[in-house]
Amino acid sequence: MTVPKKPNDSAHLTDAMLVIGINAVRTAVRFEHGNVRELWFDQQRHDRRLNELIQLATQAGVLIKAVERAVLDQLTQRANHQGVIAWSSGASARHEHELTAQLDQIERTNQTALLLILDGVTDPHNLGACLRVADGAGAQLIITPKDNAVGLTPAVVKVASGAASTVPLIQVTNLARTIEQLKTRGIWIAGLAAEAPVSLFNADLRLPLALVLGNEERGLRRLTRSHCDLLFNLPMRGQIESLNVAVTAGICLYETVRQRGLF
Repeated sequence: MTVPKKPNDSAHLTDAMLVIGINAVRTAVRFEHGNVRELWFDQQRHDRRLNELIQLATQAGVLIKAVERAVLDQLTQRANHQGVIAWSSGASARHEHELTAQLDQIERTNQTALLLILDGVTDPHNLGACLRVADGAGAQLIITPKDNAVGLTPAVVKVASGAASTVPLIQVTNLARTIEQLKTRGIWIAGLAAEAPVSLFNADLRLPLALVLGNEERGLRRLTRSHCDLLFNLPMRGQIESLNVAVTAGICLYETVRQRGLF
C-alpha cells in the first residue's frame, strides 16, 4: 500500500505515518510515547472497544477527531481500517547507526540475543506478520536490507497489529557487513536453506542467535548464505516445497525459545 495523500487540513501531519485499525492504533498509543499526534474515528461507530481506545488516547494527550467513514476509506484506500486511524511519527524503521545501541541494550539486560534477519522480503503482509510473531516470541529486533525489500509501510504497520511499535526494525545498506558486525558481538548467524543437512529441530539454537530467512521466492542470496555460521532446513512432509516466510519465522523463533526453556 502506498502512503495516501493527506487532506488539506492536515498539512501538519506531512511527516507522520498512517496507522490503520483499532489494534495497531491502540498499541501505537501505548508504546510510542507521545508520538501519536491525532486519532480519527468513524463518527457512526459507537462501541466499547472504540470508547476505551478514545479514553486511552485522550489520557495520552492525542487529538481526537470524528469524521465520516468516507474520509477514512479515502485515506486508507479502502483498507480494513475498522473505523479508526491515527497519525504517528513513532512507527518508522530505524537507521543502521542505531544497531549498536540496540545491541548494547541487549547486553546490558543480560538477554540472550534472538534477532531475525529478513534477506529481501518484499511482501508487506509477510513483513507485518514477521513483526507480529517476533514480538510474540520475544525477539529483540528485525534487520532488513534497505534496498529490494519492503519498508515500514502503512500496510506493514496494519498487519503487524501493533508490533511495529514494539519490535525495532533496522534497515541496513550492506547486510553482509551487518552480519559480520553481529559476529563480533558473539552472535551466531543461522540461515534457513532447503538443502542444508541439519534440521531446525536438531540444530542447537540456545546460543546468542540471529535467524536469517530469505526472499519469499528465491530464499537466501548466495552472499548472505556464505556469511552464515550454520545452515538448517525446515522439514517438509507434504508435497509443498516451502512455507510462507512469516509462517517459517514463527516456527523458527518459537523452536528457539522452546530450546531455551523460556516457555
